[in-house]
Amino acid sequence: MPPDSTANPTATREFFAGAGILVHGLRMWITSPRLMLLGALPALIVGSVYVAGIVVLLVNLESIVVTISPFASGWGEPWRTSVRVVAGAAVAAAGLLLLAYTFVAVTLLVGDPFYERIWRAVETNLGDAPVEAQRGLLRGILHSVADALRLVSLAVLVAIVVLLCGLVPGLGQLIALVLGALLGGWILTLELTGFAFDARGFTLTQRRRMLRARRSRSLGFGVLTYVLFLIPGAAVIVMPAAVAGAALLSRDVLAATSAAPPGV
Repeated sequence: MPPDSTANPTATREFFAGAGILVHGLRMWITSPRLMLLGALPALIVGSVYVAGIVVLLVNLESIVVTISPFASGWGEPWRTSVRVVAGAAVAAAGLLLLAYTFVAVTLLVGDPFYERIWRAVETNLGDAPVEAQRGLLRGILHSVADALRLVSLAVLVAIVVLLCGLVPGLGQLIALVLGALLGGWILTLELTGFAFDARGFTLTQRRRMLRARRSRSLGFGVLTYVLFLIPGAAVIVMPAAVAGAALLSRDVLAATSAAPPGV
């Protein structure tokens, strides 16, 4: 498990400590390669479909940009091209955010038994693993679907905000990329920590509140995961490691919040 931080860590140190948690998850490829290979299979299957989705987005990017910027049709050059390049970058940033998030949601759904085994292996190795939840199959499915829908709605809202920021001339594209990484990383963290928090009976609202108490560390983990997912083919390797890392992050957050004074 990652070493504890100092008594009063800075936000930057916490951010990099969170990124380090994902690195610890990646080490499971050395310690438990067979288990991680099982986790890579769903990511490979879903990833193949998403590659096709990315190709479709890129092929249709120009027509999408023309559709959302009709006001520029009558402009002269270089203004028309400049506006549409900006709009294209904004659409790409928003699209990548949605693709990254939905990839995790769909992959977790497809490979749920494999990823639960990875999460359980981490918890068992660290000791004091939570007891299996005694919840009916139908109730469990409905609970998971409800949480997923809430997170998808949040992801769509974030994608719209990123798209609008990207349309701002000048630094808009840079702002959109940074904002997409931060907000996308936060959404990924919320999704990936579901196993640990659900097993302990916490709701999505409670999960969000406790992760906010360790915001910088949670963002460090999520942002690095998000960025690595954007590298072609990397998601297949990173996905099972992210599940393992999320188990470590969850225990870290739960330990910190349980030790905090009431009201913190």
